[in-house]
Amino acid sequence: MPLGLKMRVLLLVQQMIGGKPMHKLTVIEARKVALAQIPKSRKPVSIAIIKNRTIPGPAGEIPIRIYTPEGMVSFPLVIFFHGGGFVVGTLDSYEEMCRTLCCGAGCIVVSVDYRLAPEYKFPAALDDCLAATRWAAEHAAEFNADPTQLVVAGDSAGGNLATVTALRIRDEGGPPLCGQLLIYPVTDFHTPPTPSYLAYANGYLLTRDSMVWFWGHYLNSASEASHPYASPLRAPDLSGLPPALVITAEYDPLRDEGERYAERLQLAGVPTVLSRYDGMIHGFFMFGDLFNESRRAINEANAWLKQATARSG
Repeated sequence: MPLGLKMRVLLLVQQMIGGKPMHKLTVIEARKVALAQIPKSRKPVSIAIIKNRTIPGPAGEIPIRIYTPEGMVSFPLVIFFHGGGFVVGTLDSYEEMCRTLCCGAGCIVVSVDYRLAPEYKFPAALDDCLAATRWAAEHAAEFNADPTQLVVAGDSAGGNLATVTALRIRDEGGPPLCGQLLIYPVTDFHTPPTPSYLAYANGYLLTRDSMVWFWGHYLNSASEASHPYASPLRAPDLSGLPPALVITAEYDPLRDEGERYAERLQLAGVPTVLSRYDGMIHGFFMFGDLFNESRRAINEANAWLKQATARSG
């Protein structure tokens, strides 16, 4: 469907603000820009407790942030990996998203501040995410969570880390998962480009050049792009993975790879829901104050999380 007026205005404002494109920035500059663009909700979602702490990791301590909803029951547990192209994301960048999932789905959300590239290249971030998932399952009782109702979740690069964490748990052992929530995930290298990579390469916030820049910082070399733990779409076998909800946006360079991953999960016998939001761009899940589609996607994710964890409870 065509872009709506409100979305066209948003993109026009972004163009007028200008500034150097992401792929022409240094890493330090890009991180400053990302921090300045953290969405500010007019009324933050209210939850009971937010707690920062560190946990042991494969190369030192990993900072995490634990979001707890109101109530005294043992809550389902969502391990959340933020986006940012493996390079620029922070816990603060995804504060509102984690609050929204915590409150709306009635679950404890553990947001993981994994190591970023290029200082720490593949598979450092993934190693941290796997370690944090295992730690959270082992220590769930300490923060009133139920490790038998465990979901991994993430958006964009975080969606990549979530689904690869699920792959590694299947392959290497770890706590059983009852779901994976993948919001416009990165599932494949940028080359060869998909039709959506070509059609929406520029003008829709996330650009193909930015993705090339992100991948260039994340991988040690392009030869790693075919590794299934870097590009899960290239994994030869996706059977035995937990049920998935895959959310995509029509005007997103990553649309096709997310949808192809969902289709491959379905073909492998994994219960998978694929939801494309027409007229939306990459990052729209964060625009709940602006778009009905964003609110619908949030509601869908929360309802799916409730169902996924209820099935295992």
